[in-house]
Amino acid sequence: MECVESVQPPIPRLDKWVLLVSTMYGCPVGCAMCDAGGFYHGKPSAAGILDQIDFLVHRRFPNGSVPCKQFKIQFARMGEPALNPAVLEVLEKLPGLYNAPGLMPSISTVAPAASGRFFERLLEIKQANYPGGQFQFQFSLHTTDDWLRDKIIPIRKWTLAEMAAFGERFYSPGDRKITLNFALARQNPLEAGVLRQQFSPEKFLVKITPINPTYRAAENGLASYIDPQASAQQDEIVTALRDAGYEVIVSIGEVEENQVGSNCGQYLRTHLNAEKKMDTGYTYPLTEGEYNA
Repeated sequence: MECVESVQPPIPRLDKWVLLVSTMYGCPVGCAMCDAGGFYHGKPSAAGILDQIDFLVHRRFPNGSVPCKQFKIQFARMGEPALNPAVLEVLEKLPGLYNAPGLMPSISTVAPAASGRFFERLLEIKQANYPGGQFQFQFSLHTTDDWLRDKIIPIRKWTLAEMAAFGERFYSPGDRKITLNFALARQNPLEAGVLRQQFSPEKFLVKITPINPTYRAAENGLASYIDPQASAQQDEIVTALRDAGYEVIVSIGEVEENQVGSNCGQYLRTHLNAEKKMDTGYTYPLTEGEYNA
C-alpha cells in the first residue's frame, strides 16, 4: 500500500497538512486515468489503514498531538473507499486517537452501486462525529455524459440523480459543500445545464483537476483539459458553471508530484513494471531497490 503526506505551498504545515492513505491494495475499479487499476490484491483491515495514518503522524508529531489548523486525512491514495467497510471503523475511531482539533476526514468516491449500506452508515458516522464542516465528501464524476462516464469508470455506479439525492440528505447546515470532482479530459464534456438539473449550487461545488500523466491516461488517449504548466487556463467551462451559480475550484497541484509519482492516479509499481517508460511523470531517479527499501 502507498501512503503520502502533502502540504500546499505557500501555506505552512501548521495551517494545513494532508495525509493520503490507501483503502485497498491496488483497486478493482479500473478508472481510465488511474494506474492503480488492475493491481487489486484485496482490502486492508481497519488496523492496516490506521497503521498508515499512525506512521505519517508520528514521523512529524511523535507525541500524537497534531497542532495543524486543518488536518485532513484523505482516503484517496489507492482504492475505492466505499468498497471497504473497514473505512467506516477507521472513521469512528479517529477522533479518539489523536489530539487533533483540526481533524477533517475526506472521502472521495465514484459511488459504486453496491455500496448503499456503506453510504448510509457513513452518513450516521458523519452526523455523530464530524459536525460543523469537519468532514469533506466528494463524488468523482469526470464527465456529465453518461455513456462516457461508463467508459471512464467501468463499474456499476449511482446515476447523477442518485448521487444528488444522497447528497441532499448528507448535507447539513454548516457543512462544507459536497464536491463534484472532474479530472477533466478535453474530449469529455462538463455541461453546466446537466449538473444544474440535479445538483443544487447551495449544497454542491465543482472541482476541476488536470488529468495527470499516467500510463492508463496515455493508453486511453486522455488529454487534460487543464494544463498544469500554463499560466492562463481555458475558462469557457468555468464561466458557464459560475453563471449557473456554482462555486468552482480549479485545483492544480505541484507539478513536482508527477515527477515522484505521488499525484492522484499514479502508482509506482505500474512505472517499475512498464517496458517503455514515460517521460512526463515518475521521472525522479528512484531504483526498484530504493522503492522496496
